[in-house]
Order: sequence, then C-alpha cells, then structure tokens
Amino acid sequence: MIQSRLCDLIHIEYPLFQGAMAWISDGRLAAAVSNGGGLGIIAGGNAPGEYVREQIQIAAAATDKPFGVNIMLMSPFAAEVAKVAAEEKVAVVTTGAGNPGKYMDLWHAAGIKVIPVVASVAHAKLMARAGATALIGEGSESGGHIGELTTMALIPQLADATDLPLLAAGGIADGRGFAAALMLGACGVQMGTRFLAAHECTIHRNYKDKILEAGDRATMVTGSRLGHAVRSLKNQFSRDYLKAEYSDISDADLEKMAEGVLKIAVTEGDVKRGCFLAGQIVSLVHKEQPAAEIIREVIDEAEPLLKGAAQWVK
Repeated sequence: MIQSRLCDLIHIEYPLFQGAMAWISDGRLAAAVSNGGGLGIIAGGNAPGEYVREQIQIAAAATDKPFGVNIMLMSPFAAEVAKVAAEEKVAVVTTGAGNPGKYMDLWHAAGIKVIPVVASVAHAKLMARAGATALIGEGSESGGHIGELTTMALIPQLADATDLPLLAAGGIADGRGFAAALMLGACGVQMGTRFLAAHECTIHRNYKDKILEAGDRATMVTGSRLGHAVRSLKNQFSRDYLKAEYSDISDADLEKMAEGVLKIAVTEGDVKRGCFLAGQIVSLVHKEQPAAEIIREVIDEAEPLLKGAAQWVK
C-alpha cells in the first residue's frame, strides 16, 4: 500500500488529488474522489461564491472524507470564494494563477491547509515563506493553464527548493506516472484529465467522446501571446484562436474570443466553438469508470512498479 506524509497531513488514504477543472470539478466529482480514498477538489474557476458554496454543500452531503476547493486568483470572484471556503471550513484550499498571500491568515484561522499550484522554483519558495502547507508542482503537459517547465524538469527542482510535501501534476494518468513522480521527489500526485472519464464527471457526452478518442498528438497550446498559455484539444476553436494570435487583432479582442468557450464545451458539447481542456496524456484514457476505480487502478499499477525497482540496481 502506497503511503506518504501527505496521507497523514490531509487524512486521506492515498496521496492522490483530483485536479481542479473549471465548470467540471463539481461537488459530485469531488465527493466521489474523496470517497475513493483520494482528495476531491471543487474548482472555483470564474464562478461566483454562491456557486462554490452550493458545490461544497453537495460534496459535504455525499462524503464524510476531506475535500478541497481550488481558487483561481485571477478570477473576479476570488475574494468572494476565498471567504466562502473559510466559512465552510473546507479541509484544503489549492490555488492557481497568482499569489494567495493576502488570504493565508483567513484560511489558517479556519483550520484550512493551503496548497498552492506552482510552476517555478521562485514561486515555490515564495509560497513556502507565505505559510503554504504543501505544494503542487504542475508541468506544461497539463490541460488548462500551464507554465513553461515540463513535469520531469520541474519536480526535482521543486523538491530541492523547499522541505514542503510536494505533489506532481501534469502528464500523469496511470501507475507508471505515479511511480515516476515519486522517484522525481514528489510524495503524491494530482490528476485531472484521467477524471474526465469518471462516471461522476458530468461533462457533455461529446466532451467525453473526444477524450476517449484522442490520440497522442491531440492537444495544442494557445494563449501564449497574452501571457497565460492554455492546453486544450485541437478543434476549430483552438486552431482559429492560434491563427488569431499571429494576426493584428487587438489583445482585447483576442481575450473576447475566448470568453465562455470552456463552458460551451462542458455544457453544450459544441465541438466547433468550445474549448476542450485536456493534458498530453489524454490518449492514455481509454474507458469510463467510477472515480474510486480510477484511483484503485492507478495505485494497483504503481505498487508493483515501485516494489520491482530493485531489479535495476545491482
């Protein structure tokens, strides 16, 4: 059985977090992951505080296990959601797209463990000084907003930079990725794309089909011109957007092109106009299954790999 200090710290069975995916990671999915022994996380995204509160209450009614909320700090509702998380006393807050320093005292006072997502050594050190409980190092293989460094390059550098427990994210979908992350210096992993195929994930059928049918070169990166690169599946929207980035369109109009496109993908399944976020490991997602089964499968794959590592040392 795979155990790490993260399990004792968060009071979870397995050191595996479900990634926060805006308009996707809701209370139902988070509860299913937590019931399966991992840590389910509700995505705040650009949603208002009351939506997040509703999802927290849905999760709390469906599980007695710890779960978390992710707060995207560039959201116009970030302060509102930060307060809701404190009022509802969720077990964990993960953060992305900014510095959560001004909310740390609020969350710590509520007994919340704060685990920022970081994409560089400098950011990791800043979060350690700010009082983070642990860190999630996210490589550019991830779906959604990404940094520049790959997981293979990033995780060892983060492991050397601080003494905080570290999770690896980006490019992990099975036991091989889990085992590799531990060898790189992490003590747990976060997976997002794999959970898009969970029974409890309520994305549109077209979204799930695109995930299950994707090949190894199915994703692309857009948004670099605006300073916030995003990885998604290739489709008409992503190709049109990338073309616009290299045109003389204004930054304001470029931003407007992307408004609401993720929600269109999630709720309407519009394969032309929607933005279907997914990581580079999407072709490793072959089937739909319960979230708890996904977790168990990953752990069952990783254990013999880790136990068999001695074969390579003479």
